[in-house]
Formats: sequence, structure tokens, C-alpha cells
Amino acid sequence: MVSPLSWRSSESHAGTCPPATMTSEVVENELEFYSKAKKYWKAVPATVDGMLGGYGHISSIDINSSRKFLQRFLRDGPNRTGTTRALDCGAGIGRITKRLLLPLFKTVDMVDVTEDFLTKAKSYLGEEGRRVRNYFCCGLQDFSPEPNTYDVIWIQWVIGHLTDNHLSDFLKRCRAGLRPNGIVVIKDNMAQEGVIMDDVDSSVCRDLDVVRKIIRRAGLHLLAEERQENFPDEIYHVYTFAMR
Repeated sequence: MVSPLSWRSSESHAGTCPPATMTSEVVENELEFYSKAKKYWKAVPATVDGMLGGYGHISSIDINSSRKFLQRFLRDGPNRTGTTRALDCGAGIGRITKRLLLPLFKTVDMVDVTEDFLTKAKSYLGEEGRRVRNYFCCGLQDFSPEPNTYDVIWIQWVIGHLTDNHLSDFLKRCRAGLRPNGIVVIKDNMAQEGVIMDDVDSSVCRDLDVVRKIIRRAGLHLLAEERQENFPDEIYHVYTFAMR
């Protein structure tokens, strides 16, 4: 599971129907929702450009913003987040592991639903890849982080591949996976209103209120929220959330 190809900023709702507010309104068959996404990503090239749906050129902007966002929690202080171990969710070939997490954490674990991406990661990460302890091949709806293990659980461009219930349950398991002062970070596309289905890669895009509601439902408390700047105008707005 990696970044959804839902880079469209234009959104429309058929006729005068109110927008959907839950994935259950747009996902007709849950098993098909997951199997179609898995099939889609199997056909995507194991490259940075593939991970970013043809927008590989925005990778540095993305990583630099994420680093600034994350470093505010790693600074010295009474509630400082540790730097021992991080988990990269929807890791793909390891773009975020390589450029954001390995430079800041002693060890990293990666989880992704596409085995070919994790295989590619072992060469893509180079020498520093020795500090990746585990390559978990699993969908996040079925994945449970080891309890009390991670300082940071990073979840980027993948929540659209989970139903609301599975996302809430996964975030609860992430909360249990945090070490003291650890944080969960979500970075993802945000719709202008409601929940939008993308049939191409079998994903959804939620608006800010829907995402905040799911975070609260999981028993997590928002610590920070930030909109990504300097991305192309034609793509969805992207927001980053930190919580524990």
C-alpha cells in the first residue's frame, strides 16, 4: 500500500445528492475494495515515480516538509519523542524510510501489501537498509504493530485504502504500539467535502472533518495539524497530523 493515485483536486457530486460522509456509503463490496487495490499496485512500477503516481518530482518537497514537521517532536524537552525505532506504513519501495526515517531513527520497520515493492526496497535503500529490521508484507487492515515498540508510526498516502472501521481499528493498534512519548503521524490527501471514491486504484479520499472524527474514535489526541505547501495546484490538498 502506497500513495494513492488520486491526485485530482476537482471534485463533484452527482446531481444534488449530499456528499458521502462514510466509506460504507461508497464502498459496495469490502473484499473487492481491497482486492482491486492490491491488484492495482501489483501493476505499478517499483520506482519513486511509481510510488507517487507520476509525481516523482515532488518527493524532495514532501520529504523536507515532513522532516521539519517531525523534528519539532524530536527536540529536547520533557515530552521529547524518542529516536530508537520507527514504523513506515504503506512503505512501498522505502522512499520515506530512506530519506526521512533512517536519517533520524536507529532502526526502521516497513509494512506494505505489495511484495515486489519490499523486495525492491532491499536494493533501493542501499547500505543504510541494514538498519531496517523487518519487512512486513501485509495490508494495514490485517497488521498489528508490536505493542510498546515504536517512537514514531508514519502513515503516508495509504489511509484511503482502508475503510473507516478498519482505519479506526488500525489506529487503535498503532496507539498500543507506541513507546512513551511516541507519536502516530498521518500524511494524506484531503477532499474538500465528504468521502470521494476513486475506482481506478480502489481508494477513498476523506475530508478533514471525517479524518479528525476517525482519529478521535480511535482514542487518539491531535497534537499538530499542518497543510503541505508548494505542491502542484491540480492535486488534492495534503495534510499532516501528529497524534498520540
